[in-house]
Amino acid sequence: MFFLGALSLFFLQSTTAQRHDADLMSFVTLPEVRALKWEITHHDRTRAAPGYWFVAPYGQISPEEPTKKYQQYQVGPYIYDSDGMLIWAGAPLYDNRNVFDFRPVTNIDGETHLSFIVNWDIDYSNKGHGVVLDKNYKVEKDVDMLLDVHDFNMHEFNVLPSGKTVLACTYREQEVELTDFDRPTEKGWVVSGGFVEMDTKTSDILVQWDSLDKIPLTESVIIGPSDAPAEQPGWDYVHINAVDKNEAGDYIISMRFTDTIYGISGEDGHIMWRLGGRESDFKMDFTFSKQHDVKFVSSNGTHHVISFLNNASFEGSNEENLSSALFVELDTTAMTARVIRRINRPDGALTRLRGSVQLLPNDNVFVGWSEWGYQSEHAPNGDVLMTARFASERYSTYRAYKGEFIGRPTAPPDIVASVYGTRDDDLTTLIHVSWNGATDVAEWKFYARAYDRGSSVLIGQAAKTDFETMYIVDGYMDWITAEAIDGNGNVMSTSEVIRSEIPQNWKAVGFTGTSAGPTPDDPAIIAAANKGHTQPSSGNEKIEDNTAPGSSESSSAYSDAKEAAKAVNQAYEVVRGVGGLLVIILLICTIGGIVVGVRHITNRRKTRSYQHVPAEEGASVEEIPLRSTGPV
Repeated sequence: MFFLGALSLFFLQSTTAQRHDADLMSFVTLPEVRALKWEITHHDRTRAAPGYWFVAPYGQISPEEPTKKYQQYQVGPYIYDSDGMLIWAGAPLYDNRNVFDFRPVTNIDGETHLSFIVNWDIDYSNKGHGVVLDKNYKVEKDVDMLLDVHDFNMHEFNVLPSGKTVLACTYREQEVELTDFDRPTEKGWVVSGGFVEMDTKTSDILVQWDSLDKIPLTESVIIGPSDAPAEQPGWDYVHINAVDKNEAGDYIISMRFTDTIYGISGEDGHIMWRLGGRESDFKMDFTFSKQHDVKFVSSNGTHHVISFLNNASFEGSNEENLSSALFVELDTTAMTARVIRRINRPDGALTRLRGSVQLLPNDNVFVGWSEWGYQSEHAPNGDVLMTARFASERYSTYRAYKGEFIGRPTAPPDIVASVYGTRDDDLTTLIHVSWNGATDVAEWKFYARAYDRGSSVLIGQAAKTDFETMYIVDGYMDWITAEAIDGNGNVMSTSEVIRSEIPQNWKAVGFTGTSAGPTPDDPAIIAAANKGHTQPSSGNEKIEDNTAPGSSESSSAYSDAKEAAKAVNQAYEVVRGVGGLLVIILLICTIGGIVVGVRHITNRRKTRSYQHVPAEEGASVEEIPLRSTGPV
């Protein structure tokens, strides 16, 4: 049949178009989005935690000129399932701007929300901001950075329990005397590292902490006493990249360029203890360096369990040969620290930049190794359950998270339909449908109408197995809509009613039928002719019929149905044309009636209101009705 040839051409063109971007997905219903593909290895699905992946691909840290994008809408917040199927493309929300620290948030009200940082604009029209979305992908909180800083720092947007406050990192350019290096007469610029706790409703700063008056230059591992003073912006001497808070109100922060994790008092901001680095307060039989994403796992005042990524390397060098995720128990009475869980990077390599560690509800560990989106999930005993990475080497994600989430977009599903064929009796309608952000659609039901206000007729259904579902139906179906159905058979949402796309010139595409081109089928008549069997769903499903579709009886019934549908369509066009004429006539008559009525009313009003006024005041008013006496 013609549609098989058309589909072959379609897929051939798609393959050709993807020769230079085969690492990206494309969609008929969402043409502006080019989502990244994944390379995934599942080692043991049975022990993996349920949930989706939350990543935010980017090509470079600083904002890029839109004209330099390789393709539109590849960066920003994205949700995938564990097979790499796209669930939500959030890039269009922020016009392809970089997004960082995209994660599910479960500590606000019992439901899962989404949070992330939107990077600053390339024209610096704003500094960027932190965002919290609800399950409908609507903005619940929009947090601006009120400090005199360059931008909303990309490293951390940590929503605290109840969602009323949030933690973020800050970088400040400051000029200092080099007294820490015994050079009191010299000055230089440094970039200090700090954090703020902010009100998510007002963006007011509730707590502010900075390293400059608390961490001397001598703790830095990347600058030394002999280094020449730096011009503005200055030495990035500590490089804060994470902050968290426990129930007691104290904080922990990670300073990458001091190789140290600091405990900060919530009462007065003093440094309570240092883990690692040149001034460590703990007895420890392990090392770490250039760490990221330090978080409290548990904390009871004197004993803390923390997690972080031991990068063990950075751009310039490496201290170990392997990066790892560490869970460390701290005893702040005995001042001892010991590793209670270590998860090595599965490929035996180093993560020199970025990264994250997440303890999942089932005690699995999900690690984002950052470069190229490399990530892994591990059982409590460390077994590797899954590894994955972007198919593209052009993108990374700063952190990666996993979690359960229910997405309920308020926008309707997107649907596109196209008609192919060379003869009146050999037409095919190809339907594509998707619903960006919906997490639990089980199947789609497709409907068509004979005309715009006709009754919707079910023309087929298909299980949802990918972000976008394709359905093929015989005939020229028009005025099409689709219903999203959940696992219990309930209608979740309905798309808008759209008309099928057809060639502007049927003859130009090889159509051999009538010169005017084919007419839409009446789906009710076609459905009756095809009763007992349906057309392939997504190309791989058939329901058998007593009369084979290719038999003479089936062909005859289908031809009769086509003729009946054509007659119905022609009748509808006539009725619509006559109806339009009747509307015009009715309108003219109505306008004419209004004019006549207005004249009649006006004359009556004139008859009632014309009065003879006597010459003398106080005399009675005599009504003199006007009567026509014929020609004057």
